[in-house]
Amino acid sequence: MNVLFVGDIVAKPGRRVLFDNLDDIRTRHSIDLVIVNVENAAGGFGITEDLADEFRNRGVDVMTTGNHVWDKSEALEFITNSNDLLRPANYPEGTPGRGWTVTTLKNGNRVGVVNIMGAVFMHPTLDCPFRCVDAVLEEMPSDLNGIIVDFHAEATSEKVAMGWHLDGRVSAVLGTHTHVPTADERLLPAGTAFLTDAGMTGCYDSVIGMDVGRTLKRFVHKTPMRLEVARGKGTLRGAVIHIDPETGLGTHIERVTAQ
Repeated sequence: MNVLFVGDIVAKPGRRVLFDNLDDIRTRHSIDLVIVNVENAAGGFGITEDLADEFRNRGVDVMTTGNHVWDKSEALEFITNSNDLLRPANYPEGTPGRGWTVTTLKNGNRVGVVNIMGAVFMHPTLDCPFRCVDAVLEEMPSDLNGIIVDFHAEATSEKVAMGWHLDGRVSAVLGTHTHVPTADERLLPAGTAFLTDAGMTGCYDSVIGMDVGRTLKRFVHKTPMRLEVARGKGTLRGAVIHIDPETGLGTHIERVTAQ
């Protein structure tokens, strides 16, 4: 069972490079399930209903998010009817949407997808991600063939800790949020595939997807400056995870990139 996980889609450059390459990646890696983090898909901030529909129509099976999930206020409404669009599970009870889902693949295998947000250096600060993910795993069906966790967090230490916390209990833990891909993909000792951060899918001639000039003015002059998405060619970053459906554990993980 092969899963493609794609890191944070940033605006039009990210959407374009995903859509241009998804069919080829699916074929080359015999992909059974496509998971994409879409929290920056709409102009760099948030997700709209129209774009969520476009991702579905282009072959994305599950969409995850993070701290920018509500940047487009319409998401508060349409997410309530979306089983395939997740917000972090550790939002307070009563928050619209859901933090995990189960999807059935064409081969009959059932895979759970969990979206969790970190607590270190993150805003808003949500419930403890470690206790939350434990509660989610207790709630999920016990007969799943795999579980993928998108851990949307700033601190690399917190993400690595989450990998160890879940080792042997889920198929894979993939980090998102920093927009900078890491090169530490590996199988942890008990069989969980891990990558600290999948990186962004967007324009890399930028400052984590935003226009260089405007971002530098904020850093250098310390004056307010509205960020704008960088214009240019996009690069796709993500990972392919191979899972044994009998054990639900990872057997291989490799980073993928495309332009």
